[in-house]
Amino acid sequence: MRQEESCGSASNAEANDGHEVVRIEKTKNSCRLCEDYAERQKSKPVAVMSCEGACLRGEVARQAANILCHSLAPEKTARICLGSAFTKDTGQRALVRNASRVIALEGCFINCSSRMMSGAILGLSPEVIVADRLYDFDRRMFGIEEMPPEQIQAHAHAVAQRIADIL
Repeated sequence: MRQEESCGSASNAEANDGHEVVRIEKTKNSCRLCEDYAERQKSKPVAVMSCEGACLRGEVARQAANILCHSLAPEKTARICLGSAFTKDTGQRALVRNASRVIALEGCFINCSSRMMSGAILGLSPEVIVADRLYDFDRRMFGIEEMPPEQIQAHAHAVAQRIADIL
């Protein structure tokens, strides 16, 4: 068995230099719609990536990013598809790489989107905004089913508005 196939190889890499090692299968597939979107967005000064987590905090961050980019500040912001930007060097990654300002709207303190993209684009230093610090809620909640959708939307709108105010 080669080392990269062994169960401990990622842990060994992490222990050696503080990084996870992720092997992502290359693909020849490309989404024309995504590339066209990236082309239309490339002149916008702010790229906004977001937590895409399935938890309550991630859902608030994701909705806040969409509200910010599609309703409150569509002329200034480009909403990034994190999956596309992280897994393949296409138009989405170029939006992040070339933006004059990159905002990572994180659901919580784990900062997944900013850590992911900093691994994909060496030297990237996004402005990290941790959404769950910007609204009050019962911090024992985890799942999106634990909060009414209207309340999630209200929190997301409040977070988006606070970010729009600093653009």
